[in-house]
Amino acid sequence: MTIKIDLTKEYEALVEAYQREGLDTSLFGDRIAAIIISGDRIIGLNNVPGVEIRGEEIGNGVRAEVKIADNIGLPFPIHLCTGYLGNEGYQRVLFDIRVGKNSKVRFTSHCIFPYAKDFTHEAVTMIKIGEGSSVLYDDEHVHGEGVRMVGKTEVSVGRNARYTGRFTLTKHRARELKLEMVARLGERAVLELESKAKAVKDDAVEIKEVAYLEGAHSRANLRSTVIAFDRAKVNVVNEAYGLGDYAKGHIECHEIVKGDADVQTVPLLRVKNDKAELTHEASIGRINEAQLIQLMAKGLTEDEAAELIIKGLLGE
Repeated sequence: MTIKIDLTKEYEALVEAYQREGLDTSLFGDRIAAIIISGDRIIGLNNVPGVEIRGEEIGNGVRAEVKIADNIGLPFPIHLCTGYLGNEGYQRVLFDIRVGKNSKVRFTSHCIFPYAKDFTHEAVTMIKIGEGSSVLYDDEHVHGEGVRMVGKTEVSVGRNARYTGRFTLTKHRARELKLEMVARLGERAVLELESKAKAVKDDAVEIKEVAYLEGAHSRANLRSTVIAFDRAKVNVVNEAYGLGDYAKGHIECHEIVKGDADVQTVPLLRVKNDKAELTHEASIGRINEAQLIQLMAKGLTEDEAAELIIKGLLGE
């Protein structure tokens, strides 16, 4: 890992933040292709054979290009770390990710803003996946009490390629979250999108997942799970467009409401090819009463039982 000498202390502070959150600090090792961003500065960068990462510091943020060659299979994930250690400010990051043909890669992305009180993070990610490649993108967030996050990801999935995108913000406040993920699928391409968020107090969460099944025999599965407490407001929109011959798409969204939370979910299916097939299932409601009773019968209090059920839904 190449670290700028004058930013060593900032780099070490980010590593310490990872340790406090129980995150994997081995991602900072020399075997890992990585870019480490703090505010508007690149404080660490590492490339490995088959992966080329280039970064440029821009006004209030960073622009980065990630290129994966053809026929690459990496034993370790590519680490994208975006951090901000101040209380207030604005950060904009732009990622352009291009994956060659017949490669298999995993990205571990961490956005970590542990001390934020009045901070805006804007992220735009463009991903193009070549024919026959497989990409897994894990995006986990660590937020302070005052983060406004606006994120947009656009993915192009080539012929016989696969993309799995997972977004998680469940251990810290969302405060204000606007998340949009849009994917276009080629012939026999496969898409999996999964979003998990927990909104409390007066948090405001907007999640939008969109899949355009353009290629013949393409497949898409969109899943979202949001837990809303107190006075939180949540709006979830899942859209699937059946355009290619024998394309199949499924939408699944589940929201749990407690207190005075206001939750809306909108599944939208549109077919423009009579050989395509789209389905959906959605639910909004309180915690399952039968599960509560069963757990309380084993000695748990109502709050303990509810917390256990919620952790199960969020996969914690």
